[in-house]
Amino acid sequence: MKKILAMLLALAMAVSLFACSNGGGNGDATNPPSEGTEASQPPESEGNEGNEPSGDKIDINLIAAEYGQNTKQWWADFQNEFNSTYDNINLVVEVVSWNDIYTVVNTRLGGNNAPDILNIDVFADYQADDLLLPAQDYVSEETYAKFYDAFLEQSVVDGTVWAIPDLASARAMYYNEDILKAAGVEVPTTWDELKEACKKIKEYDDSIYPWGIDMTTDEGQAAFAYYIWNNGSDFTDADGNWILNDPKNVEAIEFAIGLVNDGYTNSDPANETRYNLQDLFGAGKLAMVIGPNSIPTYIADNYEKAETPEEEQINYNFAAIPTNGGNASVSAGVMDRFMCFDNDHSDEKLEAIKTFFDFFYEDERYSEWVLMEGFLPATKAGGEIVASSDPSMAPWVDIVGSCKFYPTAKAEWADVKQGVINVEQEALLGGNVQELLDKLQSEIAG
Repeated sequence: MKKILAMLLALAMAVSLFACSNGGGNGDATNPPSEGTEASQPPESEGNEGNEPSGDKIDINLIAAEYGQNTKQWWADFQNEFNSTYDNINLVVEVVSWNDIYTVVNTRLGGNNAPDILNIDVFADYQADDLLLPAQDYVSEETYAKFYDAFLEQSVVDGTVWAIPDLASARAMYYNEDILKAAGVEVPTTWDELKEACKKIKEYDDSIYPWGIDMTTDEGQAAFAYYIWNNGSDFTDADGNWILNDPKNVEAIEFAIGLVNDGYTNSDPANETRYNLQDLFGAGKLAMVIGPNSIPTYIADNYEKAETPEEEQINYNFAAIPTNGGNASVSAGVMDRFMCFDNDHSDEKLEAIKTFFDFFYEDERYSEWVLMEGFLPATKAGGEIVASSDPSMAPWVDIVGSCKFYPTAKAEWADVKQGVINVEQEALLGGNVQELLDKLQSEIAG
C-alpha cells in the first residue's frame, strides 16, 4: 500500500496546486471532465437500482473508464440487463472520466474501499502492492481462451497474468487529402518530409495547423512513444532496463518540440487533448495528426450531431506514422484492462465475477461494446465479428496484434508515464530535453 498512498499524496498535492493556479481543466466532446472530482454515474433508467441495498444478493461493484459519448448509457443498459438476468447478483457500475479515474481509484484504495473490478489502463503498481488477484482466479477457462495471446502477455508479471484486456486501439497518421493536394505535398513518410510538408502547408494557408501534437496528461505518453519508437529507440533496452535518456530519445523529443517552436503544430500542445485535435481535424483546420482507429467513428458522430452537409465534410485517409533514419514505421498499440482487487472474496463472489466476465465477453455483446466507440477487439471471435461488421476496421484488426505497446507490466510505468509527460511540458516551456531526461532516468532507474 505504500506506493498507492504515495500516489494519493502526490495527487492531492497536484490538485491543491491546480486549485491555486489560474488554469482550467480541458473539456471535450468525447471525454468531458466531471464536475469537481466526482465520479460520473450511469444515466438513470428503468430498473437501475444499483445503489439500493441488495439484501442476500452478491454485490459486485465496478469502476469503468468513460471512453466516449456513449459509454455511460452502454454501461447503464448493461447493468440493467445483467441484473435482470441474474437474480442472485447485484452489479453496480460507476463510470468515471479519464480526467478523474486515477484520483477516484486511489482515494478508494486509501480508504480501504477498493472496487471489486476496475477498468483502466495501468495495473503494475496495484500488482506490486499485492492488491490484485491472478486473472485465472476470476475468469472462466472458456472466456480466458478467447483472448489474443499477445494481449494477455502485456499483463504478465513473474509468469502470471494479472489483468485481462478490455479493448485496444492502434495508431496511424491521418491526413486531409484536399489540404495536402492544395499545398502541393505528398503524404510524408520521413521526418524530413514531414517538416517540409508542414512548411508548405503553412505557406499555403497560415490559418491551418499542419501537424497535431498532444502532450497533455491525457496522451502525452503516446506522443513520447510515437517519436522515440519511430526514431529506432524505446522506453527500455532488450534486457528490460529503462533507457529514457537514450540519445535517440533526446533527438526524438527535440524534433517534436522543434515542430511546435517552428509554428507547425496546434498552438497549445500541453493543454489540447487528442479529442481537441480530432475536432480540429474533422473541421478541416488541422492537416495531419497521429490518432487511433476510432477517429472515423468520432468524426462521423460529430457530423451527425451537427447535421453537417456532406459537401462540408473533409476528405481524409490514413497512412503509416513518419519515421526517421531509415527505421521501419511503428504503429503504437494501446490496451486497457479489467482487473480484480483481492478483497478476500468468497468462492461464491469469485463465481459471480466469473459470471460477469462471461456475460460481458459474450461474442456479440462484446463486439457491440468495441464497435460502439470504434475500438479494436481483444478476442479472436470479436476480431472476426468486427472485421465483418465494418470492413473499414478490417485493416486495423489485422495490424493490432503486431503493434508496439507501452511497458505497462513494469511497476515503474505509472511514474514513467507521468515523468515523460512532465519532460515534454517542461521542454515546451524551454527546458533542456537532455537534462530533463537525464533527471527522469536517474529518478526511475537510480
